[in-house]
Amino acid sequence: MTPIIIVAGSVLFLLILVVVFKLSAFFALIITSLAVGVALGMPASDVVVSIENGMGSTLGSLTMILGFGVMLGKLIADGGGVQRISTRLIDAFGIKNVQWAVVVIGFAVGIPMFYNVGFVILVPFVFAIAAQTGLPLMYVGLPMLASLSVTHGYLPPHPGPTAIGILYHADMGLTLVYGIIVAIPAVILGGVLFSRTLKGIHPNPPAEFMEVTVPPESETPGFFVSLFTGLFPVLLIAIASVLSFFLPADSSIMAVVSFVGNPVIALLIAVFVAVFTMGIARGRTMKAVMGSLEESVRSIVMILFIIGAAGSFKQVLVDSGVGDDIAEWAGTLPLSPLVLVWVIAAIIRVALGSATVAGLMAAGIVLPLIGTTGTSPELMVLATGAGSLMFSHVNDTGFWMFKEYFGLSIRDTIMSWSLMETIVSVVGLLGVLLLDIYI
Repeated sequence: MTPIIIVAGSVLFLLILVVVFKLSAFFALIITSLAVGVALGMPASDVVVSIENGMGSTLGSLTMILGFGVMLGKLIADGGGVQRISTRLIDAFGIKNVQWAVVVIGFAVGIPMFYNVGFVILVPFVFAIAAQTGLPLMYVGLPMLASLSVTHGYLPPHPGPTAIGILYHADMGLTLVYGIIVAIPAVILGGVLFSRTLKGIHPNPPAEFMEVTVPPESETPGFFVSLFTGLFPVLLIAIASVLSFFLPADSSIMAVVSFVGNPVIALLIAVFVAVFTMGIARGRTMKAVMGSLEESVRSIVMILFIIGAAGSFKQVLVDSGVGDDIAEWAGTLPLSPLVLVWVIAAIIRVALGSATVAGLMAAGIVLPLIGTTGTSPELMVLATGAGSLMFSHVNDTGFWMFKEYFGLSIRDTIMSWSLMETIVSVVGLLGVLLLDIYI
């Protein structure tokens, strides 16, 4: 039981470093990794090696995914693809069904983008749609942000789900398919239906946020080109997963399909497609396009460090052997591995704020359970991701972005944003448990 207490204490220690001492999550994770390793009886030199190995192995598989993902999002935004998708879907759905339109926009744009990038890009369109239709801002905005949040927490190729999937050795294509199945009811309940209960909350966004500049339609790419570009990596990954059921594993065709469906290769190809459809075809020079890509990568440097540090923490836990102790202890609890990992991720999320860090830490803790229980690794990814979205509050940057953009009090932000995140988290777990019955 002592190792489990040490791990619990390390989470509390990490919380104190971040919340009380305002330390960067990167430094807090490294310090906590050192402390928990020594506390668990590892020689100090071995702890350092574990930290180096954990950071290297985590970033080795994620750096290109992170980089290509943010490049793709930047190209779609700069090329006018987001504007084209938004306009066409609103026209197609009509004012009465505008919530369903913004849900689709959130999904289509949110899958290839980081949450913060998608938020900053799409919120101005939420303001524009609300102003044009006369609908309440919360009614329009929350469904879109629920979509963004769910794609961030559940679906590859986002960094959190992808990293967790790599740790669990999950099939990315199946994870994506299962994730979409679980995400749909989560977004409907947490975004569409819940937003209709918030009539007493009245956003007051800063005036400059309401001044949305909409480029002329002639300057934006076509709808299908924009949608195809944004969803291209998802299509490649999904196609590879589907074909794996029909093609022999040792066939040359399957080798090519698996290669193209690898998340790194799929995103790389998608970036080249976007360079043309959102850059060259829009009259931009290659030099200007490359400049945008370089700028986009600079924005994720700290994200890379934080994810790497979370990988270090995970590796220290694995190398110390505490994972086996936790697995043995967890096996005595009347909880399935899916519920257990959701609970652990939810606790860490509430304590630390970062969904990505919560997911990675929880994955490192419960990793031994997959081999000993035979639980579907794809469903474990989704359960971990759902738990990592639980009750965003004042220690989460997403909380403050929502509060400031929508001009809400802390109370109203908790009553809207935080509860929305809680709903999508709980519904996600219920969806995973339902899938587990049939898979």
